[in-house]
Amino acid sequence: MTGAKTAVEWLASVAPDPDACRWEWERNPLGVALLPAGRAWDVLILPGDLGHPTLDVLTRVLDQPGPVLVGLGDNRVGFFVPPGTAARWVGTGIRTAGPGTWIVVPYPGRATQGVRWLVPPDGSGTLTDPALLELAMHEAAAGLAGGGDGGG
Repeated sequence: MTGAKTAVEWLASVAPDPDACRWEWERNPLGVALLPAGRAWDVLILPGDLGHPTLDVLTRVLDQPGPVLVGLGDNRVGFFVPPGTAARWVGTGIRTAGPGTWIVVPYPGRATQGVRWLVPPDGSGTLTDPALLELAMHEAAAGLAGGGDGGG
């Protein structure tokens, strides 16, 4: 399977009807699917001004972070983390999506007009470690607060 095809299978596996999810994506290439969080992943949603520098920190220390979404206008950045993370997360200004919540997910590898992938899923199930994400957030926030040069 190709990377995008494998990613589609991985994402669609959590849908109530995976076949309908795949069909919708194939039928409407600019479309998105509404998928339940809390099954294969949770999502931590950071404000864009913190999320983008956090992703920069993560990509300096990881070969491949887990999937990362960005909302229209780049004002929210969503990091895919292991299930259960949302229930345990405490952080001011950080939204969580876990069991009982749904997220808008674009087709991997295709441009959309709203939500898009900053780091698309590769289909392997790779997720960002929440402890590492927290450390990256602290480093990013410190750089923002101190007017750091970003060269860390």
